[in-house]
Parts: sequence; C-alpha cells; structure tokens
Amino acid sequence: MNFAFNHFNFNVLDLEKSLKFYEEALGLKEVRRKVASDDSFILVYLGDGKNNFSLELTWLKDREEAYDLGDEEFHLALVTDDFDKAYEKHKAMGCIAYENPSMGIYFITDPDGYWIEIVPQR
Repeated sequence: MNFAFNHFNFNVLDLEKSLKFYEEALGLKEVRRKVASDDSFILVYLGDGKNNFSLELTWLKDREEAYDLGDEEFHLALVTDDFDKAYEKHKAMGCIAYENPSMGIYFITDPDGYWIEIVPQR
C-alpha cells in the first residue's frame, strides 16, 4: 500500500480576497472548484502548475467569525527559486509575519491569518 500527498485545506472567510492573495503572493492558480448544490460551501483547489499537490480553500456560506488557528504552530511551506525577490515582494505586500534569518526562512500570513513558510531552494 502506497500513499502520496494530495492536498491541504485552509478555511477562509472571504474567498475572492484569498484567491487574489494566493495568486499575487505565491503564483497559485485555481485548478478545480466544487460548489455545493445548496450553495452552502465552495471548495477551490489551487495549484503551482508543477505537481499534483494542491491547497484547498474552503468557504462556508454561513461562517462569519474568524477561525481559531490555535497557537499558529501548523503551517504550509513553499520553496522559491528566488528567495530575495520573494522576500522583497512579500515585504512590499506587508504580509511577512515572522523572520528567522539564522535558518534562512520567513513566514507570511494570508488574509485569514494562516502562516506560510517561505524556504529558499537549497
């Protein structure tokens, strides 16, 4: 029996704002969408165009309050081939939440407060 990564989920309050953020900040694009027959939820899968792993954004129609992200210890990590350019872009966007220069990484936050680690290609 074998397993392979498929997707990771973030629940979001404002789907359009999140879609814009992920495309602008990380170049992720919509690859698939599922709308509930009663319009109670929308699932949008984002991909990087390089592999089959996707980020699933879940929007719930009746959800108004922010999601409890706990201690923000869980996160998604992406590798970039131009770390300095990515850093400058994210700094200009105002979305850098934490930097760890000794490890050579930093974290950005999306509109709902989820942390995304940016790692240089090694």
